[in-house]
Amino acid sequence: MSPVPPTARRARAAVSAVFLVNAVLYANLVPRLPELKDRLELSNAALGTAIAAMPLGALVAGLLAPLLIQRLGSAAVASFGLVTLAAAVTAVPFAGGWGVLALLFAVAGALDAVIDVAQNAHGFRVQRLYGRSIVNAFHGLWSVGAVLGGLLGSAAAGLEVPLPAHIATTSAVFALVAVVAFRFLLRGPEDSERSADDAPDEPHPGARSLRHVTGRTVLLLAALGVLAACGAFVEDAGSSWGALYLRGEVGTGAAAAGLAFVALQVAMTVGRLTGDRVVDRFGQRRVARTGGIAIAAGLGLALGFPSLATTLIGFALAGLGVATLVPAVMHAADELPGLPAGVGLTVVSWLLRVGFLVSPTLVGLVADAVSLRAALLAVVGAGVLVATLGRILVPARSGTVEPGVAVPVSGGPAATPHA
Repeated sequence: MSPVPPTARRARAAVSAVFLVNAVLYANLVPRLPELKDRLELSNAALGTAIAAMPLGALVAGLLAPLLIQRLGSAAVASFGLVTLAAAVTAVPFAGGWGVLALLFAVAGALDAVIDVAQNAHGFRVQRLYGRSIVNAFHGLWSVGAVLGGLLGSAAAGLEVPLPAHIATTSAVFALVAVVAFRFLLRGPEDSERSADDAPDEPHPGARSLRHVTGRTVLLLAALGVLAACGAFVEDAGSSWGALYLRGEVGTGAAAAGLAFVALQVAMTVGRLTGDRVVDRFGQRRVARTGGIAIAAGLGLALGFPSLATTLIGFALAGLGVATLVPAVMHAADELPGLPAGVGLTVVSWLLRVGFLVSPTLVGLVADAVSLRAALLAVVGAGVLVATLGRILVPARSGTVEPGVAVPVSGGPAATPHA
């Protein structure tokens, strides 16, 4: 394979920092939400609805990302978007009531949606220079950042550091990291790293109009959106329902109830940090379809034979199965032919957030009507869908595109599938 230029190595480190900072900023606040709730004298429902403004803000603003990327570039949108997000998070401790708090959360959600698209778009630019999969490691570092932010917030709470001082200090430090990272990100047009085989005929592919999009591209984008929503269902199963399942259906104590979420998150983080080599070896298609089988089998094991051990094994299998799915879907959408820069990535990111919004409501309604055990069968179904629709992703080390494959593999001496 061709040597990786120093600019690409520096850009990879900078994108890694951007992903880490994006996770840290909000996760750092999470352990102190109870303190914020008490200070504002909010009920559980009031705090919950204020936090729910985040995904709503993300859904409203997320579709603006392509316009910002095409005008400002993914590097500036990601880095300086993080600076703005840090400012919004810094303002949260100064909220005087529910309305201001909800507004700040909505702003934070909107900024996060735009940053998410920009950081992934820039990560794919760097990946094209490498000629192999590296994007899963970025998402793995996001998971590490979430853990780091949670630990920082917990430590500050334990040391009784005043909330405004704590959030302002950490936000300023990590905003500075984002500004420094900008210096090492790539410059130039968003499509400048594409190979000649991938580039469309137009001299400015990023400026293509949506009028040029074919029906096949729209269908592939819709299928990728379904895959993204399936990933949301799996991740939400651990974060929203894992503890309730262990307490209510399995009968564990409070100390063990959170282990389902931990098992899924740890397995997913490990899968992301090691997933690039697996994707390079076997291709996105086989990894995604095998992951779908692991999701269905894991949750099937947990639901069919309820015990602490089988539940932890099942959620861990689901975490491994979903680990590389969202990065693969994002990359496939970003490479769809005929779309302006950032549009495909934005649409699947938006549908992913729709999945996170719909999943807890749907599972909760079925759980109330039947049982949580029955409701979580939806996650088994999501695994089956992933195993079925995963065929539209890139196969392993192929120089040609098979029927139904969404993304062409780049030509050249270092042609390998990307994640």
